[in-house]
Formats: sequence, C-alpha cells, structure tokens
Amino acid sequence: MYHPNMFESHHMFDMTPKSTSDNDLGITGSREDDFETKSGTEVTTENPSGEELQDPNQRPNKKKRYHRHTQRQIQELESFFKECPHPDDKQRKELSRDLNLEPLQVKFWFQNKRTQMKAQSERHENQILKSDNDKLRAENNRYKEALSNATCPNCGGPAAIGEMSFDEQHLRIENARLREEIDRISAIAAKYVGKPLGSSFAPLAIHAPSRSLDLEVGNFGNQTGFVGEMYGTGDILRSVSIPSETDKPIIVELAVAAMEELVRMAQTGDPLWLSTDNSVEILNEEEYFRTFPRGIGPKPLGLRSEASRQSAVVIMNHINLVEILMDVNQWSCVFSGIVSRALTLEVLSTGVAGNYNGALQVMTAEFQVPSPLVPTRENYFVRYCKQHSDGSWAVVDVSLDSLRPSTPILRTRRRPSGCLIQELPNGYSKVTWIEHMEVDDRSVHNMYKPLVQSGLAFGAKRWVATLERQCERLASSMASNIPGDLSVITSPEGRKSMLKLAERMVMSFCSGVGASTAHAWTTMSTTGSDDVRVMTRKSMDDPGRPPGIVLSAATSFWIPVAPKRVFDFLRDENSRKEWDILSNGGMVQEMAHIANGHEPGNCVSLLRVNSGNSSQSNMLILQESCTDASGSYVIYAPVDIVAMNVVLSGGDPDYVALLPSGFAILPDGSVGGGDGNLHQEMVSTTSSGSCGGSLLTVAFQILVDSVPTAKLSLGSVATVNSLIKCTVERIKAAVSCDVGGGA
Repeated sequence: MYHPNMFESHHMFDMTPKSTSDNDLGITGSREDDFETKSGTEVTTENPSGEELQDPNQRPNKKKRYHRHTQRQIQELESFFKECPHPDDKQRKELSRDLNLEPLQVKFWFQNKRTQMKAQSERHENQILKSDNDKLRAENNRYKEALSNATCPNCGGPAAIGEMSFDEQHLRIENARLREEIDRISAIAAKYVGKPLGSSFAPLAIHAPSRSLDLEVGNFGNQTGFVGEMYGTGDILRSVSIPSETDKPIIVELAVAAMEELVRMAQTGDPLWLSTDNSVEILNEEEYFRTFPRGIGPKPLGLRSEASRQSAVVIMNHINLVEILMDVNQWSCVFSGIVSRALTLEVLSTGVAGNYNGALQVMTAEFQVPSPLVPTRENYFVRYCKQHSDGSWAVVDVSLDSLRPSTPILRTRRRPSGCLIQELPNGYSKVTWIEHMEVDDRSVHNMYKPLVQSGLAFGAKRWVATLERQCERLASSMASNIPGDLSVITSPEGRKSMLKLAERMVMSFCSGVGASTAHAWTTMSTTGSDDVRVMTRKSMDDPGRPPGIVLSAATSFWIPVAPKRVFDFLRDENSRKEWDILSNGGMVQEMAHIANGHEPGNCVSLLRVNSGNSSQSNMLILQESCTDASGSYVIYAPVDIVAMNVVLSGGDPDYVALLPSGFAILPDGSVGGGDGNLHQEMVSTTSSGSCGGSLLTVAFQILVDSVPTAKLSLGSVATVNSLIKCTVERIKAAVSCDVGGGA
C-alpha cells in the first residue's frame, strides 16, 4: 500500500534537463532544435580583409552561412559517432580530410550530436519515471478501495482495523520501500545522464535485491533440482490457489496482528506459560484467550491445542538465520527432518532496504515425523518477517485457512508461530521459538500418541534442537584442522564435497521415510504382516539416483532401550556386522571421519566393508549420524569406489548416485509427558515397560530393476520385506543382549 500523499510534489520525478547555454556546451552553431530539422553546420564568415575594425561603434560585418552536409558525410559522421562520441584533435582532422570538411565543422557536428543524445535520454527517462509514478498512484488507490471494502472472515461484517494494523503498519512499510526505490532510480538516472542511449536505460530495470547466502558446504538449499522434486513440484501443494487481490489486505492485517502476538508470547512468562518437570514450557490456554481475545478465531471443534516455547543460543548470526527462514529451499533443507514438502505460492513484499524487513509471502508446507505411522500436518499460511526497533528480528507464520471456503474438514491450523532472534556477540544469536497448533491427531498410531501429545514430535523443542545441530554442522564444515578428522581426505575441497554429498543423502532419506501425502505407502499383506509398508518410485534422468525402479520399505517399532543406547549401537562400525545383512558379517573399517560439532555422534564417515563375498569386496558406505535433544538418525548408502575417489579429490558430488537407507530414533514420549500406559498395553510381556524406550523406524531403498518401465515382481517385494524384518529382529536381539550385559 502506498501513502496517498507520497507523490504530491510534482518535483519528485522532474528530471527534465535544465536549459544550458551554447557557451556552456562549447557550441557556437545551431541548437538542438535546429539539429533535428537540418543536417549541417553553421559557419561564421568574418570580414574578408582580415583586418580588425577600428571604429568601436561600428558593428562587425558578420553573417551566418549554414553549410548543409552531404548524405555521405552524415553517414560517415554517424558511423564514427557510434564508435567514438568524443574524437580527439587528430581524429577530427582525419575526418575533415576524408569528408572534405573543416576541422571546426567536425567539432561542431559532434558537439551538437552529443547535445541531441543527452536531451533524448533525459526525456525518455523522465517518461519512464512518470509512468512508474502513475502506476504507484493507481496501486495505492486499489489498496485503499480494497481496505474500505474489507470484511471480517469470521462474522462477515466490516473489518475493524486496529490502531496499528493494515492502514498504518503497511503504509509505513510501503512508503519506506518506495522512498528507497525512488532514491535509487534517481541516483541511477543522475549517473547515466549524458551516456549513449544503449547504456543509459539498462540499469533502470528494478530487480529484487540478491540475497545469496554463501554457506560453503552447508549451502542450504543448494540442491536445487532435488529440492524442487522433493518439496511438491506438481503435487497437491501446488493445487492451493494464490490469494486474490481482495484477500491481500486481510492477509496483511492477519500478519501484522500475528507478529504482535508472537513477540508478546516470546517475552511474557507466567501465567501465560507454565513450566513442566522436563523443562518444557506449555501454554495456559485460559490465559492465552484472555490476553489475545481476537486472534484468528475460536478453536474449531474436534481440534486439540498444542503449544510450546523453547529458547537456545546458536552459533550463527541473525542475518543468516533470517535468510534461512525466509528462503523456502534453505528452510526445507535445514529442517528436512521436519519439513517434508514446502512451496512459496506468492511473495507479497520482498522487504525494505535490501533485506527481509517487511517481507511477506504466502506459503504451503507439510510437516512430518520420520515414520509412516504419523500422518503429516499440512498448512496454508502467511510468513511475515520484521526487524524491531531494538534490533531484534522476528519471523511469524499464521494460517490462512479462513480464506479457503472450499477447504475440506480442517485437521490442522497454525496459530501465530515462529521465532524471535536477538543478536549476540561473536556471531551468535539467541532464538526463542514458539509453536502453536490446533490439530486433529486421532489418526496417529497408538505407539506414537505419547510422543505427539507430549509436544516433542512437532513442538518448539524439536525445531530449536534441529536448528542448533545444523548451525554446529555448518560451523564445523567451515572450520579447518578439527580434531577427530581422519585420513583419506587430502584437501579442503574433498572435505567439502563429501559433506555436500552426505547432506543430499540425509535429505533424500528424510523425504522418503514419512507419511507424506506424496507417498503411496502400501501395507504388506503377502506374509501376513501388517507393520511393513512399501512403495515404489521410478527414477529417470536423475544423476543423483540410479535409473530404474526403486523399492522403498519402512517399519516402525518400540523397543525398551533408551534412544542414546540405540543410537550408539547403530552408528558404531564395530557392531555393524551384528545387524547389517548386506555386509555379510564382514569387518567394517572407518576410512574417513568428519566431525559435525561437539557431540561425538554427529559426524560423517566413509566405511569399507571387507567381505568374503567377491561381489561385495571392498564396498564403500557413506554414513552420516546425527543426534540432538529431539531424536537421532543413522543414515547410510553404498557408494561406488570410482565416484567416491572423484568426490574425495574435490569433484562434483551431485552426480554420485545414492539410494539411502537408515534409522530414525525418537524418544517414546512417556517420560515427562504423554500417556505411558499406551506402551504398557503394547508391550505387556516386557517388564521394562513404559519408561525411557525408543521408537525406531527402519527404512530401506533398493534398486529392484534397472529398467524404469519394468513391472515390479512380487518376488522383489517379498525379498525386501524379508530383509527389513530380518534386520529388525537382529537389532532387537543385539540391543537386548547389550542391555542384559550392561545390567
């Protein structure tokens, strides 16, 4: 929205060239208007005697004779002007000799030509700026009309605009942006006035400021094509229509109100927030509705409120954090374990002064838990970024479901959620994260209900823990000479390439292990089992995956072992032969190790399997293990030796084909929240029962046919089913022995 009085002054875009005397330009002949109607040069004829006039009262005997140039002379002069608009004395003499003109005639012709080009350039620029001014006025009027006709989405009556809502907040944002654009255009015009036409106008195109965040190895979102495929290209997320013009004022008002609510919720303590025994803050709903009576309306029937708050200090500066949150590709990459798919539908504002202050974008995203047993949560929302007067930044999301009357039954709604970011010394930032959802989680599997209802599955603690780990990963990837790094990586480029390959492997695993609506999971029934789910995907023309039919299988189960113990067992190369069927019991040797932070379990490894099977001899395995307060992953993929040598020497890792498999390890949610009796019912035969267990998801990807058009056989499905079930049994037996031995 633009301020109605912003462009009242008629001088704002007045760039018409001031009148300039002939003497100022060094021109003694015709002016610009004469040049446009004639092709020639004025020549002054003096007293033919060459003697000075002695009578001071006598007017000198001068007359002007206009010399018309020939067509050839004009063509030659025009041609030379294009190459050199400012010829020196030597060039003018050569031209005069070639064209049979006086050097002074050539000089005057070039002076007149430059004056003409300058005037044309200034007129054209003035027209462009006036046109832009008219467009801004028209858009201002459209926004004012839309604001006057805005209706409340809840009651249908006229919208009550608050003191600091759309009319004032958005006008301030837009006015600041417009002033900056006008100053920038004026500076460009002043710089380029007088230059030839071709170079004067190219810079006038207004481009969004470039915000490329060079994060070295952790160049989040750098897997461009891969991210586009993973996060919703051509799927249900794209079916959400972009907002209409009449919706935009309502969206802005919602975003401004949501920002105010988020900041207050981040800064307010008791009684709005209550602390639990496990240091998790939960929302006092009664106090919330007293504090924020308007919001986005009452809680819909059938939905459960889920709200949490978490704070942490992370090793990343506030500017980079804001950029990650406002760039959908970087955001999806950093939080790949939580965000299964995401898409920016429309950018309503790109921000002010070259940064994201005031940026506003309409998005849709799908949030997941790494298990096919937990339905995803899909939200249609607006994301708003603002820098506050104290220098802190805030990024807030709020649902726009009220603008979609054709939406089916609402299963999840995002109340104002996001984070407040405060700058700290030495490149650190304090992040306060708030997640506030209303959900229908009745379709969640009983095994995962305690985790979901405790808030650990989708709550603020998981977002902050993931952010802390990813910031440490980035900081480690940019450091050098880190203790614990091993051997075969001989160059920083090789280290960077290996980390980039591992990052893509993790993203691929996370995108294929959850219950995303993009996946067609099928429950196995051929063996009488109901806990293994399979799906197939065709891989074609993707250099990052082997071509053919890829069969994915996943299962989730509960074991009465603490998550850290399970994680340490699965990541240890010395215990791998106890569960990895594909290694055929061979010894596993760690050839390379790259630390990803202070936690010893956060690392990337290159493993060699020394198997007695000749077909698997000297097989390499790329593995990344990572853990934080919300859960752990051990993800691995077989890699070709030749391709890996290219990566270790600093080559491009994007063309290394990967089919990741691995494990997602989550707490069962029974400690400090959730209903532990659910676990007691499911594992009544296990005396170690309902406390401190782990939810383990095992997922495999196998290339079952190298021909993408081939049909999948039941034999292939049965084989992968047997493989995954055998692995599960081995893990259960191994960790049970480990627990028994430890006891």
